[in-house]
Amino acid sequence: MDRRNVLEFFVKQKEFMNERVSCGIEHYRKGDATIRVIDKNGNPINNVVIKAKQKNHEFRFGASIFLLDELESKEKNEIYKKAFLDVFNMATLPFYWDATEPKPGQTRYDIDSPKMYRRPAIDLCMEFCQKHGIEPREHALAYEGFFPPWIWDASVDEIKDKLEKRFIEISSRYKDKINTIEVTNEMYWPKGRSAFYEDPDYVLWCFKLAEKYFPNNQLCINEYTPLAWEEDCSTTDKYYSYIKDNLNKGARIDAIGMQYHLFNKPEEEYEKTRLTLNPENLYKHLDLYASFGKPIQITEVTAPAYSWNPEDEEIQAQMIEYLYSIWFSHPNVEQIIYWNLVDGYAFVLEEDPEKIRKTQGDMTLGENIYYGGLLRFDLSPKPAYFKIKELIKERWHTNTEVVTSTNGVATFRGFYGKYDLEIFIDGKLVNKEISLSKKANNEFVIEI
Repeated sequence: MDRRNVLEFFVKQKEFMNERVSCGIEHYRKGDATIRVIDKNGNPINNVVIKAKQKNHEFRFGASIFLLDELESKEKNEIYKKAFLDVFNMATLPFYWDATEPKPGQTRYDIDSPKMYRRPAIDLCMEFCQKHGIEPREHALAYEGFFPPWIWDASVDEIKDKLEKRFIEISSRYKDKINTIEVTNEMYWPKGRSAFYEDPDYVLWCFKLAEKYFPNNQLCINEYTPLAWEEDCSTTDKYYSYIKDNLNKGARIDAIGMQYHLFNKPEEEYEKTRLTLNPENLYKHLDLYASFGKPIQITEVTAPAYSWNPEDEEIQAQMIEYLYSIWFSHPNVEQIIYWNLVDGYAFVLEEDPEKIRKTQGDMTLGENIYYGGLLRFDLSPKPAYFKIKELIKERWHTNTEVVTSTNGVATFRGFYGKYDLEIFIDGKLVNKEISLSKKANNEFVIEI
């Protein structure tokens, strides 16, 4: 079978998809800015040339930053950082409990913490984000799948006590620096590793505790791909039902996370993606979860290439263009986070760093994850990387020039985000910065 057939629904539903994408992006991702230029006496100044150059998006495009200073050489680490900064304005940080406290009381938050593969110290990640204007995102406070082994055999009360201590530690260090706090993640496991996982109020308890220690943060719930996109798309779906149940019980769930990993074997790709590579189904699920009136975050994205063959890489790029366009066009979506930026490093490394062992924990992984990055193993960019960069930095990007009228007013329509203004008056250049926001009236008065 021609692998391009996996994209057949994007072709068959092209008219429907293009209509929703174009209308949605124009209506929900752009706004009108009104700039009034006045002198020191408040008089309008006409015929002023203003160049507006977008420097950042209000929408959050991100990736996990689990390989920060984790690669084999300084050269590779620098390439990784540049590739990240050239595209993204958000980073997911690895707050896994077994990584932040591998032994009781021995935490790994400080920059000089002992190394752990794919788990860079949180303060190292924070330093990078703060230096470069990247918004950090926490993942995840109470992710039972990554509870440390030393807590597995504890009683429910003991686990709750230790979790509260963990919440307090993270809150005291980061609540004023990180907005999005992912509270629970992947509650679909058939059986957990701890007694607490079987508690019917696990999610409610975690969110109540998060509300206590992160009162001003955005509290996010998160779930894996099949529950997010592959059920019947009804109010009886498992994920929808347990969100509704916990909201009704009083959980303060502020945002809904939906993973999107295409973890399928190459020979099963077509069969397994008839729902996940289907625009109508994707929009139906987005609309369903939007009915909660909460922001939606596409929290973890993996779109596989399966090889470094040019055709496979072009299919990956095309897949990403379709998917990102759909998500960006939906009014409730506010974040899209790609997962592994680089091919091959989602695996545990052997002593020889060039030898990749295709296992992580007790789960066997194959070509779907190995080739699921935006950069190849040698860090050369793939077409998918260039496609995301083109979308964010070119297609969904505004650079424009306007001139004030007789009342000193100029207007432009652009994508929501921060702009540098170059104002030319009487042969002089004046620089200003404005934020065109979905949440503001976007009227700016500039005194010259």
